[in-house]
Amino acid sequence: MIQNISNHLITNGIKPSYQRIKVYEYLITKKNHPTVDMIYKELLPVIPTFSKTTVYNTLELFMKKGIAIMITIDEKETRYDADTSIHTHFKCEQCLNIYDLKTDLNAMDIPELKEHKITEQHLYFKGICKSCLTKPTPSH
Repeated sequence: MIQNISNHLITNGIKPSYQRIKVYEYLITKKNHPTVDMIYKELLPVIPTFSKTTVYNTLELFMKKGIAIMITIDEKETRYDADTSIHTHFKCEQCLNIYDLKTDLNAMDIPELKEHKITEQHLYFKGICKSCLTKPTPSH
């Protein structure tokens, strides 16, 4: 897997340092739409010299090169995603997980948009996920 990630980074004009490889590996394997803190805390035991600044800088580079996107579904936190395809996100207000939703945004008919050039698309939903809905409520 490391070799594939290294090749992917090189293909996208990124020098594949160990830290960059581990951050990208985290993004593609965990798929948990992490915050900088989540990545930092998970990788610190593996990379003792790791810093939050390195995580920020690495994610900024990934976004600049188009291999990661920023998710701002909640104004209180910034999350990141290695899936750069056009898709929708759903955030559960109970467990705080963020889920990817397959969505055909081209099927959305918004006539006013035809007069503009779209450079980014973001569509978010918030609510309670099916897992939280099926959990028994604690009795008082």
